[in-house]
Amino acid sequence: MTRPSDVDGLIARLADPDPLVRRAAAGELARSGEAAAIAAVPLVKACGDADDEVREQAVAALEDLGVPPVAVIADLEKLAAATDPLTAYWAITLLGRSGEAAAAAAATLSERLGPAAAPEVAQRAAWALGKIGPAARAAAAALRVAAASSDPRLARLAGEALARVDG
Repeated sequence: MTRPSDVDGLIARLADPDPLVRRAAAGELARSGEAAAIAAVPLVKACGDADDEVREQAVAALEDLGVPPVAVIADLEKLAAATDPLTAYWAITLLGRSGEAAAAAAATLSERLGPAAAPEVAQRAAWALGKIGPAARAAAAALRVAAASSDPRLARLAGEALARVDG
């Protein structure tokens, strides 16, 4: 079992200039499961790493991370606006996992529904707004626009989210 002090050390190693050190740290965090939740923000940032294997290991860690701590929601909201699609996707995913606790991020998520976003980012933003539910009611207009999208997956996810937000 990974201890919090171990996770703190791994977080520091994610910022190491040596990609081999970053790979090892991300790999260990991937094996830590939900114990790595405090590393949510550094792991999302690692999704934008120049090294393919660091990105892959960061994604593996995020897949098993569970719900991030409420204290990092504001940082995740900032990362949701990232230009790197993988970074934005995972920040948005963690906001969605946070449910109603991420209600303050609804405006940022609404912006990610627009045509400037990568399709997978817009789709994930619709999903996340649905997970936030009625607390994201301010996003209803953006979800209505997305529900009329020519992207069938976005249209479906936005329609489902709209039903939960308006519900």
